[in-house]
Amino acid sequence: MNISVFGLGIIGEIWARNLAADGHQVRGWNRSPKQLPFYTGDARAAAAPAEALLIVVADPPAVRNVLDQIAPALRAGQIVIQSSTISPAATREFARRVRATGASFLEAPFTGSRIAAQQRQTVFFIGDDGNDLARARPVLERLGARIFPVGPVGSASALKLALNVNNAGLAQALCESLVLARAAGIADDTFFEALKLGVGRSGLSDLKEPKLRTGDFSPQFSVKHMAKDLRLALEMAGDLSLPETRAVLGIYEAGLQRGWADDDFIGLIRLAGK
Repeated sequence: MNISVFGLGIIGEIWARNLAADGHQVRGWNRSPKQLPFYTGDARAAAAPAEALLIVVADPPAVRNVLDQIAPALRAGQIVIQSSTISPAATREFARRVRATGASFLEAPFTGSRIAAQQRQTVFFIGDDGNDLARARPVLERLGARIFPVGPVGSASALKLALNVNNAGLAQALCESLVLARAAGIADDTFFEALKLGVGRSGLSDLKEPKLRTGDFSPQFSVKHMAKDLRLALEMAGDLSLPETRAVLGIYEAGLQRGWADDDFIGLIRLAGK
């Protein structure tokens, strides 16, 4: 297929490389230039010939910026696969805008960080108002391990934000429990072995254990992106109180103030000590 990827960050670049390795004709666009063989600085030129257009950028304004550039090139027969983590309201707005050009729109936010993308283990949550998933499936199946239909457009974004609220809370509890154990003289080997014997063990604790042991805070998923997702979740929540989510967002804001925006979110363990 002729596929264009808009957003060549941690995930987008891996997806573009994997699709190119599969033999697809790939173009990639990014706000800042990239030294990649498939990179183009002209988003509209990248969009015009594409059968499938993958958008994986930071937030609703970034998606809007991409659409501002590519909308004049969109046409019937194309499908825009929106995989950025954004709000349900923004997702529905963008779907209307894409469909007005004659192109199709599929909502496909995902779970899985850098390692999952490299191993093609990403899970895509699908919001589909019609039968657009069938057209996107050949692309998504090559990038991930599972395609998980949720409901109409907007529902997948809502689920993704809810899951990231859970991930942020789990990560904060893991950090604080580890700091407490260390302060009591308990070795990391003992802490993590005991954790695996109880119900508190999680996929997140397994993933982040090596980083916590070594103090490696290179990003699998950054502080700035999780903070953005927490803000979007609270925006979506409306009148719901969600007191823990609000408290955790305060911790993320403190991490941003320390200059840790691009660090892995598990690096916020540095705020749990003295």
